[in-house]
Amino acid sequence: MKAKDIHSILRRPLVTEKSTAQKEDNNQIVFMVRRDSNKIEIRSAVEKLLNTKVASVNTVIYRGKAKRVGKSTGQRSNWKKAIVTLAEGSDIELFAGVDELEPAAE
Repeated sequence: MKAKDIHSILRRPLVTEKSTAQKEDNNQIVFMVRRDSNKIEIRSAVEKLLNTKVASVNTVIYRGKAKRVGKSTGQRSNWKKAIVTLAEGSDIELFAGVDELEPAAE
């Protein structure tokens, strides 16, 4: 990967209610990725960065919505989502130690 490095391909993990359920049920992790990255680059970036095996990669392109503020109109940016299915027995912790936190004492 010459022009695109690993850290620029994977922008950030998407942590939503649906993506958390996908992680628990199907061993899938969801990332926001560069729009010009392909499935092969996403697979190799996840394998190198997170030290895990990837079974498959699915991508979705979201088109930006047209928005208005008063008289002026604008356009949100298009973005790409990658749903990465991990191989059997592979697992990663996106937020290590979150389960170990205790609620604040009152």
